[in-house]
Amino acid sequence: MTVAVTRPLRQQDQLNGLQKAAVLCTMLGAEAAAKVTQQLAQEEVEAISFEIARMGRVDRELADAILNEWIELMLAADSLTTGGIEYAREVLERAYGPAKAAAMLRRIQTQLQDTAGLHLLRNADPTQLGSMLRGEHPQTIALILSHLQPSQTANVLKELPPEQGSEVVYRMARMEKVSPEMLQLIERSMWSEDLAPSRGLSASGGPQAVAAILNTMPASLEKQLMEGVQRRDAALCEQIRNLMFVFEDIVTIDARSIQRVLREVDGKELALALKGASPELQDKITGAMSQRAVAALKEEMEMMGPTKKRDVETAQGNIVAALRRLEEAGEIVLSGGADDMVF
Repeated sequence: MTVAVTRPLRQQDQLNGLQKAAVLCTMLGAEAAAKVTQQLAQEEVEAISFEIARMGRVDRELADAILNEWIELMLAADSLTTGGIEYAREVLERAYGPAKAAAMLRRIQTQLQDTAGLHLLRNADPTQLGSMLRGEHPQTIALILSHLQPSQTANVLKELPPEQGSEVVYRMARMEKVSPEMLQLIERSMWSEDLAPSRGLSASGGPQAVAAILNTMPASLEKQLMEGVQRRDAALCEQIRNLMFVFEDIVTIDARSIQRVLREVDGKELALALKGASPELQDKITGAMSQRAVAALKEEMEMMGPTKKRDVETAQGNIVAALRRLEEAGEIVLSGGADDMVF
């Protein structure tokens, strides 16, 4: 069993955004915090929950400072999105004076910059969005999808023809930076709603982003899309593959990590996932289990009989997702294995 190590929190300016969000959630209480976190992506909620779990004692003055900062940022963001930069400056200067207003505006614009563009599309139904995008140019689709959550992007790609999806994935992998103004133009053309002004460039796409998306997709569709990228650019395809972690890659991780993830996996889901696994992988996983657990697993697999390939791939994807969550929490290491460790 892994025990989260708590530690005392530091000064306000030494905390990162996740740590401040964790403090804020504890101050708001469970019900109010739940309403706030419902607006976040699953990965963000899990990261904040991890910070809460390992949080030590919070000094009252520090907690009050973080709460005040949040209130100020909400006021700044609301005035910025309601009436634009000049309106926001006027509101904040009246409330806090010119110097503090300028600092608040710089801070909120920096935060908005990271999520500028396409914020309305992030809440769209993947099926409807996929249908809407089919007639768009692949570069436009790539630009849009690279700014959505990997799980939503994966679901949208399922709605596209495989050839078109391969072209989109290729362009996403080649993409580097794009101006937020371009994102605003795209969203306005699709939704006829304005976005908050922003400056600079927004990160988008790249092999790492594509790998994260493909990791959430069924293996059959992932194979189709990667074959399309392979035909266009073999080196880029290999770069993406090197960044991916698929179910069969579990053979590369150590037994302790396998035992850790098995505590997060339902027995029936594990049995379903192993129905499509290689004998080598089955041996690797059962080798990390007790004899009693192995017997129960084999009995479960025999009772299942023939299963749909789609269900097997879904179960495998869920286990990979659990592995990635544990890696992000620092509990296991996916890349390499015992051979790469130095003692």
